[in-house]
Amino acid sequence: MLADLPAPPRSPLPPDRRTPLPRRMADAVRLRELAAQRPFQYLEPDASTDAWDAFWARVWRWLRTIFDTPGGRVSGEYAVYAVALATLVFAVLKLLQVDVTGAFGRAGRRGQLAYDTESEDIHAVDFRTRIAEAEADGNLRLATRLGYLEVLKQLTDRGLIDWQPDKTNHTYLAELTAGPLRDAFRGATRQFEYVWYGELRLNADLYEQARAGQRAVAGLLTGARPVAASTPALSA
Repeated sequence: MLADLPAPPRSPLPPDRRTPLPRRMADAVRLRELAAQRPFQYLEPDASTDAWDAFWARVWRWLRTIFDTPGGRVSGEYAVYAVALATLVFAVLKLLQVDVTGAFGRAGRRGQLAYDTESEDIHAVDFRTRIAEAEADGNLRLATRLGYLEVLKQLTDRGLIDWQPDKTNHTYLAELTAGPLRDAFRGATRQFEYVWYGELRLNADLYEQARAGQRAVAGLLTGARPVAASTPALSA
């Protein structure tokens, strides 16, 4: 039987190898080249992240490094309180109709004559006297406004426009029919808006140009044909 056969002789184990193996170092340049290749980059980049998102991500990381300290957290709390207080102060000033720009060093340009644009009525103003007063005081900006209002009154008196305090200048322009009068009024309107709303600084020459445009409208009114105020404009 197989069980009765003698076991084969065992071969002796080789002796331990005590000679150290040489250490093989990887090429650092080659490792960097491989790391830069896409197949070896196992973290997929977010395709939806653009340069703008990356910029704000860096900004928020920088802010977190500032406020993620005991001193930074205290500073952050003060910053939140300061923003809330500034917002509250601004809201109160707006409710009180305080000139906020003037409070910060850029005072609004006001006329040298007391003049309330909110309650002006072209039918109650003595334009010749008020314009002369404004010119005498050197308030050419106000004089330009008064001259333009006088033009509106002249157009209203002839039934060419229907003046109302809440109408815009371009509404009056649309009420005029196409022709030389409308063109002259468009030019006078443009000059007035540059002076009044654009706060164009006037000298004597520029003021005379604005007044010449207003006088041109008044001169054309002599031959203008009156139309009903409610008549729609023939062209925009």
